[in-house]
Amino acid sequence: MKKRILAMFLTSAMILSLAGCGGNTATTTAGTTAAPNGETTTAGGETTTAGGDTTTAEVTDAAPAEQGKVFNIYAWNEEFKGFFEKYYAGTTAINQADVDANGAEPIYFDKAPGIPEGVTVNWVINPSDDGVYQNKLDEALRNQASAAADDKVDMFLAEADYILKYVDSDYTMDVSKIGVSKLDTMYEYTAQAATDSNGVMKGVSFQCCPAALIYRRSIADAVLGTSDPAEVQSKLDSWEKFDAVAATAKELGYYMTASYCETYRVFSNNSTSAWVTDGKLTMPSVVEDWTNQAETYLKNGYTLTSGVWGDEKNQQMFKDGKTMCFFGPAWYYNFCMGNAQDPDNGCYGDWAICQGPQAFFWGGTWILAAEGSDNTEMLASIMKAFTENEDVCSALIENESQFTNNSAVNQKYAEDPDYGNAFLGGQNDTAIFVDLAKNIKFENNTIYDQLLNEKYQSTILDYFTGVCDKETALNNFYAYVNETYAAIETP
Repeated sequence: MKKRILAMFLTSAMILSLAGCGGNTATTTAGTTAAPNGETTTAGGETTTAGGDTTTAEVTDAAPAEQGKVFNIYAWNEEFKGFFEKYYAGTTAINQADVDANGAEPIYFDKAPGIPEGVTVNWVINPSDDGVYQNKLDEALRNQASAAADDKVDMFLAEADYILKYVDSDYTMDVSKIGVSKLDTMYEYTAQAATDSNGVMKGVSFQCCPAALIYRRSIADAVLGTSDPAEVQSKLDSWEKFDAVAATAKELGYYMTASYCETYRVFSNNSTSAWVTDGKLTMPSVVEDWTNQAETYLKNGYTLTSGVWGDEKNQQMFKDGKTMCFFGPAWYYNFCMGNAQDPDNGCYGDWAICQGPQAFFWGGTWILAAEGSDNTEMLASIMKAFTENEDVCSALIENESQFTNNSAVNQKYAEDPDYGNAFLGGQNDTAIFVDLAKNIKFENNTIYDQLLNEKYQSTILDYFTGVCDKETALNNFYAYVNETYAAIETP
């Protein structure tokens, strides 16, 4: 299996579209120089020297391996870059938006570990669209062995939809060799996703991403007669109830969702089978269930033909929008619902979350260690800062409304009666996510999932909109799979 994955990694030019938010970020390369007070730790070691006929060996302290002066990070957008600069480097103000907009006095995170002195951080950011990010990253990793020291990839980010491609390859490093290990406070699935088929962990996630139904309080009041999260949940805790409410919402002039793809991940994340097994493509039954729902919703006007990242959907996030339900984790409303947070046209505070018809998770950002990095000390420091450093994790919750990969820190805020999210009308979203995180499963995943899931959604739309019949749409999907993955046997 590992050989097949490595061969595909080396030869395939995967055409992958947007899997996470912010995929339209322009290609950038940016450098950050270490702050003067940056600290670094050096691990001591022991070496044993023995000749062929020698019966004794002298044990001495090994000299620390010389660390590189340029730390290269590959990413697909600037979300983690922003967190890194605020809470690890300490070079960007926590209140930077207020500084830029209102000239406020900058406030810096005074517990930031700091970049080691003399090291420059170089960000190589390419958009996810059309596989640009992965293609650029793959090229760099293929050239890693011959690259100049300052050009070597040290660290890169990956999402759940394609993380297995990198974890099960020789291009990622066993992080136990640099002093990073799975902690009891890490959510199990985050470690599982970063662990290869031999049980070797290749990285960590700084997020845990249980997802929820995100709804407009004012529209829920109009459609359901209540906006209370517990009561809304009781009215939307099954797909049968959800579908029935969609009909009611339509009668009252509202959309249930703003994209025909909106519920896809809720269905697919609960699949009991994989897209590809033993080289054969078989559509999971939950994808068929979603297809039936999406067809009905479009036919009855319960949703829109917009894609999950489409402008038409995003327009529905403004205060004059008519859509009640969106689906996503904390990063979704923090990083992707800018229209809802627009000070003039948005509806800040008119939102709440509940589980909805089914529990699911969406995405996450994994920090992977590139084999061949010459900055292993900083690699370990970053991974530990965003998973076990309680000050950093607390700051991510308090300042960024993140749900961290530290269950102890999350629990602290879940139990805090004074903690709440203003965007959600003061609701304690961390408390909700602590419960939802218990239901996360990382199962039936393959290295093909991102492409198959996204291509199926776009291809079947031709059937929904009358461009072709269903059989033709399916055949077009299979043809695409055959063209992209010749080894996969399709129906």
